[in-house]
Amino acid sequence: MSNFVSPAPAPAATTAEPGLTSDQLLARILASLDDDKAEEVVTIDLRGRSAMADHMVIASGRNARQVASIAEKLVERLKQQTGRSARIEGKETGDWVLIDTDDVIVHVFRPEVREFYQLEKMWMPADALRSATLERMRADHAAEEARDSRN
Repeated sequence: MSNFVSPAPAPAATTAEPGLTSDQLLARILASLDDDKAEEVVTIDLRGRSAMADHMVIASGRNARQVASIAEKLVERLKQQTGRSARIEGKETGDWVLIDTDDVIVHVFRPEVREFYQLEKMWMPADALRSATLERMRADHAAEEARDSRN
């Protein structure tokens, strides 16, 4: 019998930055969403409007599998990069996944579910919502004109 004790495994390498501001955390979240091809990403500034968080991010995935994957990878990246553990709900079904990082709340939806709940309308300032709606209408009109010109 030996008294030799094997050394503890080295901790996994991380680039943890626990002192991030909410704006820096938001930038990391947006980069992760972009890396995973999240669609229609909207950022809403909640400072001065809600005590629950400084920012809300709403994004879409094309289907339930992509929604769950986007959320899972976001949580993993935040843990690795910042040392923060985020709470996640809804990943099992992939319809609407909520990720709570304390400073930033992230919602990732399937498009149909996002359209049904319309969180943007509830949280965005009226002038920003009008601007976003106008831009969407212009894009839809341009796409329709392009289809008509091809026919």
